[in-house]
Amino acid sequence: MASSFLIVLFISLHSADGFLFSWVSRCYFNSTELKDMEFIRSYYFNKDELVRFSSSLGKFVGYTEWGMKAADYWNGGPYVARMKTVKERVCQHNIGNYYGAILTKSAEPYVRLRSVTPSGATHPTMLVCSVYDFYPKLIRVGWLRDGQEVTSDVTSTDEMADGDWYYQVHSHLEYMPRSGEKISCVVEHASLKEPLVTHWDPSMPESDRNKFAIGASGLILGLVLSLAGFIYYKRKSRGRILVPSS
Repeated sequence: MASSFLIVLFISLHSADGFLFSWVSRCYFNSTELKDMEFIRSYYFNKDELVRFSSSLGKFVGYTEWGMKAADYWNGGPYVARMKTVKERVCQHNIGNYYGAILTKSAEPYVRLRSVTPSGATHPTMLVCSVYDFYPKLIRVGWLRDGQEVTSDVTSTDEMADGDWYYQVHSHLEYMPRSGEKISCVVEHASLKEPLVTHWDPSMPESDRNKFAIGASGLILGLVLSLAGFIYYKRKSRGRILVPSS
């Protein structure tokens, strides 16, 4: 499992005559277990890091002349033991809340299955299975042909972050269409109780289906407008007095 990172917003700021001194605490973790957490506290002057405590090293490390002197002084006093207690108090507490509020949640994906005709490809057709708006990141997308897993002519993108906690991924299958075969895209994800199977309907290409939908919508709209005009004409005719021609 990839490690996660949490900035704990305990920041001390001291400024005078345009100078800024600050410190930032960070927690790196793989689980809610204390042994899987690393606590780092960095001290800055303006934008330069002067000295840092790392729980994995168990000591302070200086990065400037003043920082190295401070690290030597702090490593010889009670500050190291104090930082170790801060790791438990800050990281373990906040990461427990983080897991409960975010990392244990999940969002079900939705699937769009379409066909494209790539230029210059040896296969006349490519199916694209696009999976959107899922969380967490880990997901598996595969293909079935007549119930059997397809292992060749398949390429997939990496999971791509949308920037709003959700992810998307796209899988491509190049194939030679055969009459009567059944091709399906299969998605497995933590949010699903069972795999999500989407079957491909080759009866009509997607572009033709879109044209048909647009044409049907136009036909229905035309009928509605014609009917409304006819009703309006009949109502006007009822209130009109007809005069015989001479």
